[in-house]
Amino acid sequence: MTDHQQEIETFELGPLTCPRIFTGLWQLSSVAWGSAPAAKVRRAIAGHAENGYTAFADHYGSAEIMFGRAVKDVVSPIKIVGATKWCVFRPTEVTRPIVEEAVRERMDRMQSDCVDLLQFHWNDYSDHGYIVALQLLQDLQREGLITALGLCNFDAIRMDEICTTLGPDSIVSNQVQFSLIDTRPLHGMTDVCQKHNAKLLTYGTLCGGFLSDSWLGEPEPQLYDGSLTPSQRKYLDMILKAWGDWSLFQELLSVLRSIGDRHGGVSIANVATRWVLDQPGVGAVIIGVRMGIAEHKDDNKKTFGFALTAQDNAAIQAVLENSNGDRLIATIGDCGAEYR
Repeated sequence: MTDHQQEIETFELGPLTCPRIFTGLWQLSSVAWGSAPAAKVRRAIAGHAENGYTAFADHYGSAEIMFGRAVKDVVSPIKIVGATKWCVFRPTEVTRPIVEEAVRERMDRMQSDCVDLLQFHWNDYSDHGYIVALQLLQDLQREGLITALGLCNFDAIRMDEICTTLGPDSIVSNQVQFSLIDTRPLHGMTDVCQKHNAKLLTYGTLCGGFLSDSWLGEPEPQLYDGSLTPSQRKYLDMILKAWGDWSLFQELLSVLRSIGDRHGGVSIANVATRWVLDQPGVGAVIIGVRMGIAEHKDDNKKTFGFALTAQDNAAIQAVLENSNGDRLIATIGDCGAEYR
């Protein structure tokens, strides 16, 4: 194991050993986040793995293909974990051939003889075909096509149902939105994870980059002035309409900056990430990266070099209590409700 790998906390995700920061590749799916030449992207992916960031998630669009090519460039014997998705958005007749085709397509695109972590999303809860689909995915897992099986944006009730129906240790994870702004997983989801020995893989933890030093002291941005990424538009809307207002958000950033200063000047993003990693049931945070453009490898590692104190957590909680964070579970719904 290299020194780089030793610096990054790891955890067990079923049979997989993973770093507690996953690298999110969704920004490769659209030029809206900016783009770099394919060769530069592949080198950046390989560079992440060689620096200890050995787990990659959310292979939308061409990202699966880019990832598959990049893995070939990585110096062995580094074990890389590729976590991709199968999302069912429309009414679908669930049969063995359809399920197997979905899995094999991902294997082909990622140039792998199995999918390390397949995260399953099902849009319509009224159609209980998701249970059948997951049982067929279990069959494929037993046959060696999938190493570990996870969920994506399932709520606590359905996750409990799925884990109970499929049996102990059947589901290793659920990927959900979780941040200082969106604390909905604390209202039931973390209890389900602990009950079934599953982990949360969290996205949106930095709110598209808003939970960072670059926004401290800045005026409220305009939602549609063309300067924001798709992720930033999504999270700004949540900050302003559901959670609180820009003034309270600035207060939160100021508190996070003070905490970072107490810990040797670590970044606001480090503090926000550390807070989520410390919550029950959280296995890893997925941080989206604009490969070849803006990567933050060195800064993200600082997340693992300090621990939040009781004083730090109390200061954060004092701001959160003035927000609508605890009411999001009622106003938006449980995890994933915003996508249904």
